[in-house]
Amino acid sequence: MEIPLAERMRPVTLSQFVGQDHLAGIGGPIRSMIENRKVTSMILWGPPGVGKTTLAHIIASSIDANFVFFSAVTSGVEDVRKVIKQARIDIENNKKQTVLFVDEIHRFNKSQQDGFLPYVEDGTIILIGATTENPGFRVNAPLISRSQVYKLSELADVDIKKVVVRAIKFYKKNKWDKNALDHIIKQANGDARNAINAIELAASISKSVTLEIAEVAVQQKAIYYDKKGDFHYDTISAFIKSMRGGNPDATLHYLARMIKSGEDPLFIARRMVIFASEDIGNAQPTALVVATSCMQAVHMIGMPESQLILAQTATYLATAKKSIASTSGIFEALSDIDETRLEPIPLHLRNAANKVMKQFDYGKGHVRYPWLVEKETKQRVEQAMPAGRQEYMPKNLKGKVYYKRDW
Repeated sequence: MEIPLAERMRPVTLSQFVGQDHLAGIGGPIRSMIENRKVTSMILWGPPGVGKTTLAHIIASSIDANFVFFSAVTSGVEDVRKVIKQARIDIENNKKQTVLFVDEIHRFNKSQQDGFLPYVEDGTIILIGATTENPGFRVNAPLISRSQVYKLSELADVDIKKVVVRAIKFYKKNKWDKNALDHIIKQANGDARNAINAIELAASISKSVTLEIAEVAVQQKAIYYDKKGDFHYDTISAFIKSMRGGNPDATLHYLARMIKSGEDPLFIARRMVIFASEDIGNAQPTALVVATSCMQAVHMIGMPESQLILAQTATYLATAKKSIASTSGIFEALSDIDETRLEPIPLHLRNAANKVMKQFDYGKGHVRYPWLVEKETKQRVEQAMPAGRQEYMPKNLKGKVYYKRDW
């Protein structure tokens, strides 16, 4: 069986490694570790295809350590015990360290992750965990406290180009059109593995790789989007902020990202319903009606047609007048409930449900429709309230204004 191209061209030294200059470049922490041959346990956090596994290989080889690849998807506690046992034997026999690389470490549960702690602490293993999800949420705090967390970024197109140039050297009999390579670089979207796989597939399709062949090999741009992690929250955050900022073009861009990535359309619709009330409010009350109708329509119709409904609603909300008067008002009122004394409700506002209550002046002097009385008599209801205006607040909040119109 032929070894995949991605494995055949995997860098073995830092001089061959592409990208992540903030970590592996001159003065970077990982380069410094390797140069000083003092490597500590670490968590490598970043999207797919940016060099997490490769860095772990390079670190292990640079300190002449045993490299053990461990997948959190396919391995269990018993496998961990075997690795630890062998690591102890290796240390006792030849003082050789073991670098245990745990791919997708976030897939281990709490107890499984805790199982590494004593062996990280006593130096039995150097643990390098790789994760595509925020380790602050998915990796145990004790394990993080004993490791360095390094964030890897998507590769720039110039870095992907270096990878592609190196990859086509494995196919010297093939002819590569510049437009084809440019297309592969662009569509890789910062993922070196996707670019390498596209080169490998294109080479197998034709000896002369044209733009059309490259399009067949790529098929679709790789968009990394974890529905429960940072990319999910970052994208919906950018979507909401673009609507809030009144930019329909950016709004459509982030909506398109979510649609292409398979985001739940009802999740998007629900967020727009919240936005319509929170950020538009009474400046344009129809926004809530439109957003609610959108959610109902998306539920009834489904994708792909619902993308039109989502786009219509999103651009409507982005271009609508904005007001946070209701939002600010309710939060301020809630704060007062927590922080101020709750004085009795004024008697004239209380429910006079029986004679006993009426004897204690419940409901006395209350004018049900003060605006109607004023309209008919063109005067204040002096007999109801001496100040000429019916008071609705408790005494300690008299005159308090929560709802401050901002449009």
